[in-house]
Amino acid sequence: MKLSRRSILLGAGSLPFAVASLRTGALAQTAPTAQNAEVPPILFVHGNGEYDAVWMTTLWRMESNGVARDRMMAINFTDPLARSDDKVEQAGRSSTEDQRRELAAAIAELKRRTGAARVALVGSSRGGYAIRNVIKNGGVGDVSHAVLCGTPNHGVFATDDQPNNEFNGRGTFLRGLNEGESEVTPGTAFLTLRSDGMDKYAQADGRFIGKPGTPTGVTVEGPELTGATNLVLCALDHREVAFHPRAFRQIYKFIAGREPARIAIVPEQSVRLSGLVTGTPGGVSTNRPVAGATVDVFRVDPDTGERKGGAVHSAKTGADGRWGPAQVEPSWFLEFVLTSPDAPTTHIYRTPFPRSSDVVHLRAARPLGPADKDAGAVVIMSRPRGYLGLPRDVVLLDGKEPADVKPGVPTDSAATLRLPAAEAGRNIVAQFGEERIVARAWPASENRIAIAELTY
Repeated sequence: MKLSRRSILLGAGSLPFAVASLRTGALAQTAPTAQNAEVPPILFVHGNGEYDAVWMTTLWRMESNGVARDRMMAINFTDPLARSDDKVEQAGRSSTEDQRRELAAAIAELKRRTGAARVALVGSSRGGYAIRNVIKNGGVGDVSHAVLCGTPNHGVFATDDQPNNEFNGRGTFLRGLNEGESEVTPGTAFLTLRSDGMDKYAQADGRFIGKPGTPTGVTVEGPELTGATNLVLCALDHREVAFHPRAFRQIYKFIAGREPARIAIVPEQSVRLSGLVTGTPGGVSTNRPVAGATVDVFRVDPDTGERKGGAVHSAKTGADGRWGPAQVEPSWFLEFVLTSPDAPTTHIYRTPFPRSSDVVHLRAARPLGPADKDAGAVVIMSRPRGYLGLPRDVVLLDGKEPADVKPGVPTDSAATLRLPAAEAGRNIVAQFGEERIVARAWPASENRIAIAELTY
């Protein structure tokens, strides 16, 4: 008989969205302290189809609490999408064993780099599977803490079909992880973070996985584990239970053993940005580098989205797919122009970067398709670290709630606006909560797409 799971509900609080305010005319910085030397090195693990850049704001918050940048690392799985059948090779997709092997290598590298005996692991969604797999299969001595955020530990569905699908709670992979009286591996401290019903992958009805009216066999408690500390972050969606400020607080507190000194991000005086250019070969998102891509970075007016002068940085990627570093000010709104082989020219608009980052990754927009054939311009509003929830959130694209964002449980991380040719060239405002981005609607006839990419 398994131990019972006990969850603790944590309601929504009023945490600040904005970065830390300026003090006495200078940008505040936080240096590592002796106290923070006790915090083990931390390795962050992204979810299905994602990349390490999703942890950018979490890394900034850690740094703002004195955790040294070189004691943290975020893995970038080569092929982040799961296979349909874990046992059958699938182009551009990874098996559970692929992810276990890559994560084990990343743990070894972080230990080598820091000299630490053990590290802490923090995973979002599918990333929690890799964490549990590596710990259960020989890695417990390397891992002091494991934090699983929105990980569907009992499946996105639990049925007798698709036994080799890793997201099947009755499948071979998850049954292997969950067997035994306790569902966690002794010797590592486990924390799970889940939603109270706003997670689209922890639903009793199959409508969010394309099977409306069909029972999934899982519940909102699916991410919990017997033997772990299980916390419920009320009103947060599948991604937010990893990347929201309230999630950061619980992650930090569990690993460090104390409250963070601050939740807000402390700006740096000097900001350097760099990252990786990746693509979607065959329509599959990968983290494989793209060579021969051009990246131009412009400073833009926050009210109009118009460029303020020439490019502040221009680069062409080599075999490693890396661009940068670009030197910018922490108050600048930016436009990244990505010209990548066999892809539309992609104009990515971003709010200011308060701190430096080497995970400012750029992935070319998907090709213009049948739905865009009559559009004079296409503008996408994207939220990588959460979903667009209506009526939960303030979500406005060109002054209106997007028609393609469904109300209720947040399920959509992007909204698309298509404009007639006569409106190509005008400016479009994307608003989510307090974050506001102004993008230009570039002509689709020139094979261009604009993306207003939210940071928070």
